[in-house]
This record gives sequence, C-alpha cells and structure tokens, in this order.
Amino acid sequence: MQKYLKDRLSTGGATYVRFIFGAPFALLYILGLDHFTDLSIPSPNIEFGMFAVVGGLAQILATALLVSLFSLKNFAVGTTYSKTETVQAAIFGIVILGESLGYGASLAIVISFVGILLISMSSSSFGFREFLTGWTSKAAAYGLLSGAFFGISAVSYRAAALALGGEGAIVQAAFTLVCVLFFQTAVMTVYLPIREPGQIVKVMKAWRVAIFVGLTGMLGSVGWFTAMTLQNAAYVRALGQIELVFTFLVSYFYFKEKTNKIEATGISLIILGILVLLLD
Repeated sequence: MQKYLKDRLSTGGATYVRFIFGAPFALLYILGLDHFTDLSIPSPNIEFGMFAVVGGLAQILATALLVSLFSLKNFAVGTTYSKTETVQAAIFGIVILGESLGYGASLAIVISFVGILLISMSSSSFGFREFLTGWTSKAAAYGLLSGAFFGISAVSYRAAALALGGEGAIVQAAFTLVCVLFFQTAVMTVYLPIREPGQIVKVMKAWRVAIFVGLTGMLGSVGWFTAMTLQNAAYVRALGQIELVFTFLVSYFYFKEKTNKIEATGISLIILGILVLLLD
C-alpha cells in the first residue's frame, strides 16, 4: 500500500501518510488500553519530552537521508552503510542509557550484521573490500548518518518510555507512540507546504488507501515501541531483521523470484544471529 501511494505522491507525502493517518489510530489504541484495562495513562515529564522530540526528529532525518540516497549514482553503497543501524543502536544504548551487551548478544548482532551486508552486496558490484575502504564517499556518509539517526531514534524512544516510570510497558510504549506520531505530524504539516506544495491535498484525496497505511503502520510501531520499552533497543532491532527472512520467503514462494547463493548465505546468517540472540 505504501508503494501504491509512492507512485501517486512525493516521498514526503507518502511518509506523511504514516504519521497523520497513524496518529488517530494510536490515540484510539491508548484510550482503549485506558478504558478496557487496569493500566492508567502516564503523565509526561521534561525528560520524556526531550527524548520523544529527539527520537521523532531523528527518525524523520534518517528517512530523508535514506530517500536522498536514491538520487545518488552509487546509492547501493549508501544503503549498505545504512545497515550499520543495529551496531550503532548498540553503541548509542551504551552511551545514552549506560546499557551493556552480553558476549552472546554482541556475537549475535555481528553475525546478523554480516548477513545483512551479504544481502546488500549480492545485487551490486560493491564488495567487502570496498565496504572497508569506502567510508569517505558521499553515499557512505549519507548511509552512515541515516543508520546513526535510526539508531538514535530507537534508543531515544526506549529512553522516553522508560522516563515515564511505572511497570506498565504496554501503556508506556503506547503513550510514547501517540506523542511521537502527533509531533511528527505537526513537523511534516509545517514542512510539506514549504518544500512540497500541494502534497497535503493529494494525501487527503488518497484517504481510502492512506487509512490502511496509517493503521498497519501504527500496528507495526506498537510492536516496535513495546519491544523497545521492554528490552535493549539494539536487541530489538537485531531481532527485527527477521523481516528480511519473511521478505525473501514471500519473493521466493509467491513471486517465484530466485535467490542466489550469497543472498541465501546472508539469510542463513541472519537466522543464526537471531537464534544466538534468543538463546543468549
């Protein structure tokens, strides 16, 4: 559905859909938690607000940088560097939250990271040697910055939720998600008329599809935010790489697309890394 919208809207407009149509569903979700459970909506504080704003802005910047990569000739290089997100999230978790990684978890993240690199490099002439020596290119800078901002946003969302206190991780995550989505909606509502005039009108005209994009995007975010409230953000992002496995299964069985040996090795390493993470 996001791809359907991307063919009819600008990148900014398609991104805006997830925020403006996701925010009302997130609000209904937390009101439902408040009404149908014993969980109470937490009260925000300055620390929460600071981390929520940092996380929201970092996610917008990360997405913008990732999209900018596609305008570069060697965008495959940049997207490969952006895959350092999980490793960077681990570093930011240590620096910002003072969290530590066990040996098993560190090994799992490295194994999965190598698997992701193999998949990223399998469809281009960009190899490990170029990866190790190409840190100074513009595409690499964009990719590394994108990964850094995604890592910062993940850690910031965890910090924001934890700053609310209490034992209800589900409602902490829900409250954080609501605040972040409404903040991002406000930022993009100001940005789009200035940089991409007419996009907001086009977004509203596509409301039939946009509603479902907002709903599914919100449901995915509920999973991410709740998981990151419960556990180290680096672990969550590492485990979340399972989406690549599902993507390849769908492409192989449904679209009948072939997987080469390098991609298969990469998928195997991601699965191995996830198993090591879970067993640890």
